[in-house]
Amino acid sequence: MRYEGSIYRPPSEAYSYILQVTIGCSHNACTFCGMYKEKNFRLRSKKEILEDLDLARKECAQVKRIFLADGNALVMKTEEMLSLLEEIQGRFPEVERISLYAAPKDLLRKSSEDLKAIREAGIDMVYLGVESGSDNVLRKINKGCSSEEMIEAGRKAMEAGMTLSVTLISGIGGKKLSLEHAVESARVVSKIKPHYLGLLTLLVQEGTPLFNEIQNGEFALLSPVEALKETKILIRKLELDETIFRGNHPSNYVALSGTLPFDKDKLLKEIDHALENEETHLRGDQWRRL
Repeated sequence: MRYEGSIYRPPSEAYSYILQVTIGCSHNACTFCGMYKEKNFRLRSKKEILEDLDLARKECAQVKRIFLADGNALVMKTEEMLSLLEEIQGRFPEVERISLYAAPKDLLRKSSEDLKAIREAGIDMVYLGVESGSDNVLRKINKGCSSEEMIEAGRKAMEAGMTLSVTLISGIGGKKLSLEHAVESARVVSKIKPHYLGLLTLLVQEGTPLFNEIQNGEFALLSPVEALKETKILIRKLELDETIFRGNHPSNYVALSGTLPFDKDKLLKEIDHALENEETHLRGDQWRRL
């Protein structure tokens, strides 16, 4: 397949066919993010996309999952997205899931009818990077939307019938806003009630605005213990019906997983155990890029 620049995808799309529909991210201004910086955002032409689909069909005997890259394929006009999904379904009748990153503003710009049509045409799963439920944190990281807009966007996707996976970033508020980040993130996620909740821990990339803030002493990173205490507050305050929780990304100091609310006590006990035995149960911090 032909790809332009670095390609990113969620961990759960490791075995998916990655189809590059857009180049880069139309927002691409979050202070913590180093992705897509070498690209100027644009929509790929239908000709380019169809050529890639035809090549994939020749090369791949069976394609069960397809992920539409780059950062926010949902920025496409609805009629163009529906046409693309028809082309995909025609070439890959065996496909079981088509997914993409969904920027909150893209979800909000689409009408409920458009989102339902896109779901019916084949988009099964969307990944929404909430990052934080704190408006102060969202402003500081230049996310480009408020917590209430995040809630509206997430609910809108779910009401359209899409499976929603939400991501939070532990430590993104730094020491100053850690408590607020945990409490407000729990509030926002509890209002959305997504199907999946993923928790990552902040990794700082050199060259990003956040990296410069740390170098200038404007942002203080959490220690492993502080990050885990923040996670404990988050989990304790989450009020969910049946959300699959994954906090086992390699960036995290302790691997956590379960279904909330059923496994809340188990997760909290695992955190307490790690805190009580931090020398042997917390992953090392020396590999983080700073």
